[in-house]
Amino acid sequence: MKNSVKYAVTGALAGAANGFFGAGGGLFLVPLLAAWTKLEERKAFATSVAVILPLSAVSAIVYWFRGGLDFMTAWPYLIGGAIGGIIAGRVFQKVNMLWLRRVFGLLILYGGVRAVLLL
Repeated sequence: MKNSVKYAVTGALAGAANGFFGAGGGLFLVPLLAAWTKLEERKAFATSVAVILPLSAVSAIVYWFRGGLDFMTAWPYLIGGAIGGIIAGRVFQKVNMLWLRRVFGLLILYGGVRAVLLL
């Protein structure tokens, strides 16, 4: 039961991040999956991607019903994102975890600095 609460809290944080910011669920999922479920980091990254897909779909549906989603604008990004996801999925197993952690950290840091400085 205790683990179920941890998992639900982790999912709720990821869902809230997705709903508020349009992305960012992995910011919560990756470290918490690794810490709370003891998943190996590579599996935590991959599991995060699997969880974020339905969370993103739910967020997109909510935005669509509220008139905040423009599918025509989103299509090119969706196609590019799918291609990038396929390439990254194939390369993922070959990337050293230390470098993957560093890049992940740098992306979070970059996003944080941009958000704070409003660049």
